[in-house]
This record gives sequence, C-alpha cells and structure tokens, in this order.
Amino acid sequence: MRILIVTDAWHPQVNGVVRTLQTTKAELEKLGHTVDVIAPDSFRTLPMPTYPEIRLAVRPGGKLRRMIDDLAPDAIHIATEGPLGFAARRYCLNRDIPFTTAYHTRFPEYIRDRVPVPLALSYAIVRRFHGPAHAVMVATPSIEADLKARGFRNIRRWTRGVDTELFRPRGKAPFDDLPRPVFLYVGRVAVEKNIEAFLALDLPGTKVVVGDGPQRAELQAKFPAVRFLGAKHGDDLAAHYAAADVFVFPSRTDTFGLVLLEALACGVPVAAYPVPGPLDVLDGSSVGILDEDLRAACLKALEVPAGACRDYALKFSWRASAEQFLSNLRPLVDEAQAA
Repeated sequence: MRILIVTDAWHPQVNGVVRTLQTTKAELEKLGHTVDVIAPDSFRTLPMPTYPEIRLAVRPGGKLRRMIDDLAPDAIHIATEGPLGFAARRYCLNRDIPFTTAYHTRFPEYIRDRVPVPLALSYAIVRRFHGPAHAVMVATPSIEADLKARGFRNIRRWTRGVDTELFRPRGKAPFDDLPRPVFLYVGRVAVEKNIEAFLALDLPGTKVVVGDGPQRAELQAKFPAVRFLGAKHGDDLAAHYAAADVFVFPSRTDTFGLVLLEALACGVPVAAYPVPGPLDVLDGSSVGILDEDLRAACLKALEVPAGACRDYALKFSWRASAEQFLSNLRPLVDEAQAA
C-alpha cells in the first residue's frame, strides 16, 4: 500500500513519538509498502506556546489538501491532535474517507500542567477528535482502559519496540569521571515529565540528565550538582544509556515510555513510579523497580543484573509493532471493492 502519515511531531523534534513514527515508517518500507509523511517542515510554522522548540503549522488546510490529493494514498493515519492532525481529519470527513488515529500523548494532562484548563474539557475535545476514526491506536492496556472509561471507542493496540542492535550493553566510558552510581534521565526536559521529582532525591553518586526542553534552564539553576548534557542522538545516545547504573523515569503521564526499553536493551535497570506506562512495560518483571518512593526504587534497582535487563528488552520487536500498525489501518478502498 501507499500509506500516508500526517503528524505534527517530526524531526528536528526529539521525542518518543518521532522515534516511533520514524522507525515504523522504516519497518513498513522493509515490508514493501510506500510511506509518505506530511509534517510541519512542509508549512509555514510558529513556535508552540510554552514550548518554542516545537513548531506548529499555520493554516495548513489548503496546502495539505493538495498534498494528499497528489499523493493519492491507499490509507491515511493521523498521528497527532495538532493543526495538521485537525486539518487531515477535516479532509477525510469532508470526503467521507476512513482514517486511523493514535493516542501518543496524554494531551489533556499536558495542557493542565501548563494552563488551568479542566481535564474534562480537554478530554471532551480529544475524544471528539478521535471519535470518527476507524481505529484509535494505543500502546498499552492501561491507556486503553483509561480511554474506554472516558468514552473513547474503536481502540486498537499498537505496541512499541526497541532497536537492540543500536541500544546494547557497552563500556562505562562516558561517565568515567563521575562519582558512582550514575542515575540517568533521558527525555524532554519539560514540566509534564516530572523531572524535579527525580532531581530532588537524596541519592549517592551522580544524577545525569540527557535531553533538552523548556525547563532545562530553570532546573539547571536549581540543581547545580546535576550534570545536564543536552540532547544526544544515535550511537552517542546509546553509549550514554549503557554507561549509567540506573535509568530513572519520573513521569506520571506517559502513555508508554519508549526510553524504558532503550535503557533495558543497554543492560540498565529502571526505577519508576507504579503508573500507566511503566506498569504496562515493566510490571511482573524483575528488571524495573516500581515504587511510589522513587528514592527506594532507585536504590533497589542497583541490585538488578544487567543481563536480565537485556534479555527482557529482546522480547520487544519493531517488526511486530509495524505489523500491528498495518493490521489496524483502514484502506480508502477495500480489496473486495477494488476487485
């Protein structure tokens, strides 16, 4: 098929949504499909309020319509609830053609952490956005249950994977000059990630933050003993994961937490809160310590063997994830009609 993905999240953004979409695109192409992406880099953009690193397309409707018509896709997937997502949704509804969506981010909570908007109102808007979709793809059972309780329909599972060739155990060289143990956070440095809950902990050794975002300057000034290294990519990112002793995931709002699998694939145990995302990825395993006392989880995680972490991560395949995504799609014209 010729598959079109419309997304407001794309490079140069660095986050789990972008990595998921890029990797899914690559896996689908290995399976013989053609995948086109319509993203903000094709439009005039403005910085997102409170998060200038994210650029939002300005009035994309007319150009987006022409782009979709020219591409003539066999299936349309709308990845995000942003300006491009709403414009693509409107395009599909106006032409009475099917589409799928995905719930990558707990957007209502994301908004609540920045402005005083009631969750009920935000969820009503998000529910309306996803309502006409043939399938609303979610990564975990916890998020599926939560959305169903909030009145969402047509929910389908779309799990995640990890590149176990890139993310693998290596030496500890990147942190050789730091007091051990090294407790590492990787991800956006933004309020919804709850990073301060980690940085404020009384822990031995060194805390390290890899990533960038609107809260970095504030947190760097407040916690001068913490090493802030900025964003890392590819092999450099994987080397920093592998050099840590514990990966700390303080977020309470992520729908999955791709970084959990990346850390585990590098042989690094995880400490997190027992909330959706970590519960789905780690619960029942011995490689992640989930505790409302995050300090206790960090210290206990030091006892987890690296080999067990690696073995657990090997169960997660991007090929299986892409095949699941493919099975959830709804072609614009089904095969029976085409025949």
